[in-house]
Amino acid sequence: MTRPIWWCVPVAMALGMVWGGEAARIVNYEISARLDTKLRAVEGHETLTWLNDSSEEVRELRFHLYMNAFRDDKSTFQREEDGHPKKDALGWIEVKSLRIAGGADLTKSMRFLHPDDDNAEDRTVMAVALPEAVKAGRSIALEIDFHTKLPHVSARTGYHGDFYMVAQWFPKIGVWEKAGERYATQGQWNCHQFHANSEFYADFGRYAVSLTAPSNYVVGATGVLENRREDAAAKTATYRFVQEDVHDFAWTASPLFQRIERTFDPAREVSARELADTAKLLGLPEKEVSLQPVRMILLIQPEHAAQVERHFKALRAGLKYFGLWYGKYPYPTITMVDPPYGGGAAGGMEYPTLFTAGTSWLVSERRQAPEMVVVHEFGHQFWYGMVANNEFEEAWLDEGFNTYSTSKILDKVYGPQDLSPSRWVHGPGVNWDAINRGAYLMGAKTDNLLRNAWEYYDGSSYGLNSYPRSGITLRTLENYLGEATMARIMRTYFQRWRYRHPCTRDFIQVANEVSGQDLKWSFDQFVYGSNVVDYKVGEVENREVGDKKKQFESVVKIRREGEAIFPVEIRVRFTDGKTADRKWDGEYRWVKFKFTGPAGVESVEIDPGHKILLDVNFANNSYREDVAVKPLFKWWQNLLFWAENLLLVAGGVS
Repeated sequence: MTRPIWWCVPVAMALGMVWGGEAARIVNYEISARLDTKLRAVEGHETLTWLNDSSEEVRELRFHLYMNAFRDDKSTFQREEDGHPKKDALGWIEVKSLRIAGGADLTKSMRFLHPDDDNAEDRTVMAVALPEAVKAGRSIALEIDFHTKLPHVSARTGYHGDFYMVAQWFPKIGVWEKAGERYATQGQWNCHQFHANSEFYADFGRYAVSLTAPSNYVVGATGVLENRREDAAAKTATYRFVQEDVHDFAWTASPLFQRIERTFDPAREVSARELADTAKLLGLPEKEVSLQPVRMILLIQPEHAAQVERHFKALRAGLKYFGLWYGKYPYPTITMVDPPYGGGAAGGMEYPTLFTAGTSWLVSERRQAPEMVVVHEFGHQFWYGMVANNEFEEAWLDEGFNTYSTSKILDKVYGPQDLSPSRWVHGPGVNWDAINRGAYLMGAKTDNLLRNAWEYYDGSSYGLNSYPRSGITLRTLENYLGEATMARIMRTYFQRWRYRHPCTRDFIQVANEVSGQDLKWSFDQFVYGSNVVDYKVGEVENREVGDKKKQFESVVKIRREGEAIFPVEIRVRFTDGKTADRKWDGEYRWVKFKFTGPAGVESVEIDPGHKILLDVNFANNSYREDVAVKPLFKWWQNLLFWAENLLLVAGGVS
């Protein structure tokens, strides 16, 4: 019997059923794939069922073919990288056939698009015209055969020796944005080319993937391993992984992996006091902030065996604090992948229920590697994994939120970061706010924070704006609003937008709602703009007055050197030890404060609580009557600044 081209509405609605009451399943992928270790390639077959959950008809489908970024030096990715890939660095994906299940062959209807630029040679976006529109509320099923040639590991994917990190490896349908979703005024495909500075965007659904690899390989992947079948004659094993309510699937294989499991047990990891304190901070019942057990899996290189417990400790910290602060991790497993030496380009990257870390046997725990990478990449299970913003267009909503969250956890669990490069040398301890601020200062005014990933001045500006600048922007907002208010903003945003596609204005709406304030002034300046904060102690004058009783008239002038405006606090200390605090809205270019009393001004400090991390020059924030200490203070500021920046350059995470 011939299968009908379009499924009926009840089937479409079944595909769109929610899990946990929230996730609309737009896609359903059934994939079978075989790893060919001689050709460094994957042969795959994909059955994709896509639901049109909009109110409009869809007459064309669009797909990401990310692996074609490595096809030659003509792709947009390579042009942006100024790349000239070597032969072993080439990779591509070939769609061998595409047809409607039980219906028309669409292979000859495939064509390449380049929606972001004028590069007709780019082949990372494919469109397919349909013989009949997918009506509102209906689904279409497609059968796709594909061949993926893996490059030597580059930009998160590929092989190195017998190590394989297989990511962005299958034809993946874009996102049909409904009218009113994000910035869409009418239904439209959001399916960008693969750029050097961009990551990804996809819809939620179910993945059931069968992977065949040599039987001596250890395989890890997104989701839960349902079964493993071995073919002794072929010397292969086939693994079947299944996961609902995720928007991507990645996997890894190597004969050298050591596979180790642990269980995250909330009863051991979270004390009764911590649970009560979190519930109080968030204004929620303790039951709502409780966590659930998770099976933790580590695939680690033999040479890093001594760091097994460091990986698990960092992952437990992530599961604990991301869970307490924002909501429990809902999936049954989480897998960490440790790339080998030489395969570091696969490290520091996130996928649903699986991420890659990165370390070296040289580093000490005080250097916080792999700790930082583990916590950060796990954090993407929340920011982008569940709260699935468009990373092409609004990277700050995942990288910045994750930088903010990761920094708080690392400071809480591990304390200051050691700036030294190895286990044998100890350097000064620096907290992560200072590290992020130091990185931000390298390009504070280069770009507005919010831009399409490929439209920043360069890759450095993309990185600085998406990660550290975004992180300290959120931390500065927390310092301004208070810890409890910011905690409730972040949790409300996560709970409201998990398994959905929010945009920047959705976060602003939550921030305004929860804080009870109109924070437009802050977001306009620090997200949609690039002006900087810089307040300075201008002049301090002490003058003796009075004939009989010694009195002083003192004048303190504060200047606004930067274009950005931020309410600021000023603390004045007098020679008799007393202090006076003043507040200034910071709007005009300067303000003058007068004091009369028995003692003159000894020191002045702008922002004594160091709340405004966006201030680009802390060195001019203070004055002391003993001017001899000023040069030393400025020297230390400069030393710290460059040390922080060297640390940033030495690392690299996504």
